[in-house]
Amino acid sequence: MSTTPATADSAPEPLTVMGAGLVGSLLSLYLAQRGHEVSVFERRADLRKQGLVEGRSINLALSDRGWRALEGVGVGEEIRRVAIPMYRRVMHDQHGNLSYQPYGQDNQAIYSVSRAILNRTLLDLAEQDPRIQLRFNQQCLGVDLRARTLDLRDAQTGTRQTQSFRRLFGTDGAFSAVRAAMQRTDRFDYSQSYLEYGYKELNIEPGPDGAWLLEKNALHIWPRGQYLMIALPNLDGSFNCTLFFPYEGEHSFAALQTPAQVQAFFEAVFPDVVPLMPELQAEFFQNPTGSLVTVRCFPWAFDDDVLLLGDASHAIVPFYGQGMNAGFEDCSVLNELLEEHGADWPAIFGEFQRQRKPDADAMAELALYNFEEMRDRVADPRFLLQKKIESKISAQYPGQWLSLYSQVTFSHIPYAQAWQNGQRQEQIMRRLMPHIQAEADYDRPEVQQQLKAEIVQNHS
Repeated sequence: MSTTPATADSAPEPLTVMGAGLVGSLLSLYLAQRGHEVSVFERRADLRKQGLVEGRSINLALSDRGWRALEGVGVGEEIRRVAIPMYRRVMHDQHGNLSYQPYGQDNQAIYSVSRAILNRTLLDLAEQDPRIQLRFNQQCLGVDLRARTLDLRDAQTGTRQTQSFRRLFGTDGAFSAVRAAMQRTDRFDYSQSYLEYGYKELNIEPGPDGAWLLEKNALHIWPRGQYLMIALPNLDGSFNCTLFFPYEGEHSFAALQTPAQVQAFFEAVFPDVVPLMPELQAEFFQNPTGSLVTVRCFPWAFDDDVLLLGDASHAIVPFYGQGMNAGFEDCSVLNELLEEHGADWPAIFGEFQRQRKPDADAMAELALYNFEEMRDRVADPRFLLQKKIESKISAQYPGQWLSLYSQVTFSHIPYAQAWQNGQRQEQIMRRLMPHIQAEADYDRPEVQQQLKAEIVQNHS
């Protein structure tokens, strides 16, 4: 791991990170890399000494923003060895028929990676750095922002202690104890909103000798209008499936109360996957139902003492695969500001929240937008035709048209800018698509003429 020595204007000082999940462990590496002593407190036990945590999302989709942040602490290559590239979506209809949608151009891929492997790797790196101290089983009962102290309870012994901090980074997730303290300050804006959907993890078993029984290098989607299921590949040949399903209603978690009901529902709605899920009934009732929350808040900083990052400041629903990537990008953006401003913490914290808040809000909207797309539109032939036409436009006007998905996933364009660009392009497609009934129509002179006029106007 490369080390940037602390310069005179960024003298090392003791820093505190609350939360040793993905964002907290990566942030600690960035801060230590700049010469700071970092104390990391984590509520849970050390996951490296435990088995898998059932019911939490086991697989994540790593894309360019996340890779850039990992490479910033020298761990990109190590993670690539345990990540599986997914080059396209494979949609499964109710009769088992397949349709396909590539993710980008020129073999671009998002990567399926195990949350546990990624977190363990980052924790191992943190543990190897003498400037980082990891402390597990430390529940934060409260934060005194004025006194700059933490009220901590050791989950193993039950003992409580007061721990002082000079600068605190809250990376303790959507239900952050650090943010809870900030919420009690004057003029702190906070909202949380839940989808009327929950999610449940299920598993597709590997075939003989660890073979993948579905296409390995793809993200699989079973879109069903008001709900959907997705599957991401694992290294052992299995797939981690997630069912996104309403809590209430005719087709909902509330309606599936017995093993027989679960079996009958899956055989009717996901018939091609049932033979691949021998433990379906047991897993459905054993694995918890998770909720889907969007968290928005502001400010993210309290003076130059406390800063929120990751889900603590901007938890989103998982339908764009950007929650982790956005949190990792927080770390690389903060690192760039540390490079630029040295020890000017008020400038660093102020610029960080000014820059990242609009992007976090845009990403929250994008995640909800993509939920509708994955649930409803990916099964629509007109939608798939539009995506093919957009790919043709991208190829014909490479410097002037990049799909919204590519801007979010395969670039470092700020999320807010990508969302604005995407909305403008969607307006263009709405005007163009009535003239296109088949892929070959793209080459008609009148279509080309209108497209050229739209592209010129879009860039004027």
